[in-house]
Amino acid sequence: MSNIVIISGSPSQPSRSSAISSFLENLLIKEDKRVSIIHVRDLPAEDLLFANFNSPEIKEAQSLVEQAQAVIVVSPVYKASYPGVLKAFLDLIPEKGLLNKVVLPVVTGGTLAHLLSIEYAFNPVFSVLGSQEIVNGVYMVDSQVSYKEQLAFANPEIEQRLKVTLNNLLNRLPKEETIK
Repeated sequence: MSNIVIISGSPSQPSRSSAISSFLENLLIKEDKRVSIIHVRDLPAEDLLFANFNSPEIKEAQSLVEQAQAVIVVSPVYKASYPGVLKAFLDLIPEKGLLNKVVLPVVTGGTLAHLLSIEYAFNPVFSVLGSQEIVNGVYMVDSQVSYKEQLAFANPEIEQRLKVTLNNLLNRLPKEETIK
């Protein structure tokens, strides 16, 4: 059984990133995948800020990433890049910590102007951390996703695009089945 970790990079709660992370988690659980979610906003702020590698919470999160075969990073985009709290956590992942892991970025932003943030902000960090296999990410404009009481997509094509991309990730793992 594959080990998949979802890193939810939003500093806010509730957030689109959290809702999308839960949506993806539920899809993977229905397919009998082992899934863990790391909400970076829940990690101790001081440990993130001062790069406390000895923090039990940081060590636990690092261990989840280390044991994963796939990492899904769900994040908002602020000013054409990821939030600082996500960057602080990514900085705590050991050098080459994403080596031999399939990585999928799922990003939301206020406008289409941030569309290229996956290619110019997210993917370079994943590459520096050793990922050699980055699945083409999914970018959604905030207006396409709502999360009042539960996640809702403005258009069924957005939900389908997420499922197709998730299947692309699973297809890159050994002996995985696809999501229907």
